[in-house]
Amino acid sequence: MHESWKPVLQAEFEQPYFKELSDFLHAAYESKTIYPPKQQVFSAFTTDLNNVKVVIIGQDPYHGPGQAHGLAFSVRDGIQQPPSLQNIFKEIHAETGAPIPSSGNLQRWAEQGVLLLNNVLTVEAHLAGSHRGKGWETFTEHIIKYLNEHCDHLVFLLWGRDARSKKAMIDTKKHLVLESAHPSPLSAYNGFFGNNHFIKCNEQLEKWGLTPIKW
Repeated sequence: MHESWKPVLQAEFEQPYFKELSDFLHAAYESKTIYPPKQQVFSAFTTDLNNVKVVIIGQDPYHGPGQAHGLAFSVRDGIQQPPSLQNIFKEIHAETGAPIPSSGNLQRWAEQGVLLLNNVLTVEAHLAGSHRGKGWETFTEHIIKYLNEHCDHLVFLLWGRDARSKKAMIDTKKHLVLESAHPSPLSAYNGFFGNNHFIKCNEQLEKWGLTPIKW
């Protein structure tokens, strides 16, 4: 993780709920196949806290082999793009005309100040949602509350029910919140496609005098 996050995360690591979560994860990684790899669980926090401009909140990591690497919606180079990510790229193409990239690795977004934060940071192989209710939600909510309080001029992209539930934690006088359906094939046609979030995000960043994201 980036040095800027260490004081914030250390405060969470010392909380009783996180110690229980750590015990659960230690046992899980020892006995089962868990994604992402242990050393990549906190990869979202390689984005410099002082440079965060956009926050995208996912659900839990991809649960197939080789997919999850700690950034919400992202897969490593050489891994087939999951349907949700394909739909994200389709929407960017529709909005901006940008070509659909061959790689689904969103590290390039993270380096521009996009925090790609899942609501739950780990998952058991082939079992979506298997690590819900273990403490990650508390961790994520504390991160969102910290960002809301200590940062100015953030754009939050909230896609789907889980992400949209975080809106109550965000001061919409300080930050821009954009909501829509999730990019999953099950819901993308119910409001994700055509949401124009990527254009709206960049327009707001420019109004604040910030550099837009190269999606």
